[in-house]
Amino acid sequence: MRVKLLVSGLVLIMTVMIAAWSYGEEAITVVTEEYPPYNYTEGGKVKGVSTEVVEAVLKLTGIKAEIEVYPWPRTYHLALNNKNTLIYSITRMPQREELFKWVGRIAPAENYLFALKERTDIQISTLEDAKKYKIATVQNDVCELYLLSKGFEKRKNVRSDSTYPVNMEKLLGKLIDMWAIGELPAYSLLRGKGLDPSQTVRKVFLLEEISGEGLYMAFSKSTSDEIVEKFKTALEKIKKDGTYGAILKKYL
Repeated sequence: MRVKLLVSGLVLIMTVMIAAWSYGEEAITVVTEEYPPYNYTEGGKVKGVSTEVVEAVLKLTGIKAEIEVYPWPRTYHLALNNKNTLIYSITRMPQREELFKWVGRIAPAENYLFALKERTDIQISTLEDAKKYKIATVQNDVCELYLLSKGFEKRKNVRSDSTYPVNMEKLLGKLIDMWAIGELPAYSLLRGKGLDPSQTVRKVFLLEEISGEGLYMAFSKSTSDEIVEKFKTALEKIKKDGTYGAILKKYL
């Protein structure tokens, strides 16, 4: 009888331990930033095209997670340093390739250098021409990393800040010459301020090398391959069953 009770007790303990281990392994943190229309907060809820894609993937995996919104520098830092952390919307580029485990593309995107429409004096034929101007970027975002990789310098021609709205205000206040940002977020932020983008800014130069890949979701490097594969499978499924296309159609 004692042996039977002991065995039963051990089985119960093992079951609890396995359940706890399984739960712990699949407990993830999801981090993002304010970058409309891809991800943004409205009425206390995180919304946007990328957010809906991520939520659809989460639903398929059966993993519950709250989406946490921070300025991009902190979001990026958390995903670089914390286990089981999913980051979106992030551009896949050579400088980041080995820093994350990539799940897949979740939205199209094009990045530009924008100037005020009235600044007709700013004329650029090559990226090299842009080095004589002050360009607003967000710390560690794709545009900043790209420009720095091309020989631009912080505090000289790259003026870094923590958020995109701050950089918009710098452009509108003529504190900088150009604003490096995605096309859709630039227009969304300007409209949010009650401005007509077509009458306020103009595209000066397409950052072509960081525009073709679009935006991704990715996991911190220390995340298990099992979790990453589960998310890859779910993302592929919503792309095949029409869910993904329907989400994009709502926003783009």
